[in-house]
Amino acid sequence: MPASAQSILSQLDIVERERTLRAGDLLLRASVQAVKAYQQRRFSLTYSDLLGSARYAGAARFFLDELYGPRDFSERDAQFARVVPALVRLFPHEIVETVDTLARLHALSETLDTGMGRQLLGVQPDRANYVRAWQAVGDRSDREAQIALTLSVGRDLDRLTRKPLLRTTLHLMRGPARAAGLPALQQFLELGFDTFKAMGGADEFIAIVGERERSLARTLFEFPLDPTSDSLTSPLLLGQLP
Repeated sequence: MPASAQSILSQLDIVERERTLRAGDLLLRASVQAVKAYQQRRFSLTYSDLLGSARYAGAARFFLDELYGPRDFSERDAQFARVVPALVRLFPHEIVETVDTLARLHALSETLDTGMGRQLLGVQPDRANYVRAWQAVGDRSDREAQIALTLSVGRDLDRLTRKPLLRTTLHLMRGPARAAGLPALQQFLELGFDTFKAMGGADEFIAIVGERERSLARTLFEFPLDPTSDSLTSPLLLGQLP
């Protein structure tokens, strides 16, 4: 379905609902932040080789900071919500499609993180309780959708770098974007474009991320938790979770 102002706004409404829910529950808010921080450490561990790679470090860092971390995106989201009609009108449709994908990923991730936070109220995430929380929240289809949307953002950015005039268009959009109240979105798009352009093709990077994320998700869903054993020191989890 083509991206539209309504489709983007509906996803931002979900994000705002999750934020409002946490704002009324300080313990839940702290728990979700702890989950996000743990997941960022997990990403750093899973992709330590890419973060140390001359070719892939920029893209891996972009995913880590812009898609996985505990950073507060409320300013960017507020900009989106205020001026989505202007965004749809001003930006090229390829960029609007990318923003729509980002909004769907953001909404789904916030919902799943709230679920994880509920499972870990008052407890700092570690390997054992993170696996238990993951299995308690469940929903394999949502986890697969989360991975697919993450990869889609990467593919979109990679595809946009192959359009010769788009970088110039983005540059020319700085003034209108600032006037429309969209500087954070503009910055995100330019950073993503430049990062993926510098990589010189994202197929291998995206394939690596997809394979590792799906492998970890399978392990987390299927891992047999036995509190009387040392199963959590299994090589299946060591090196994948902090």
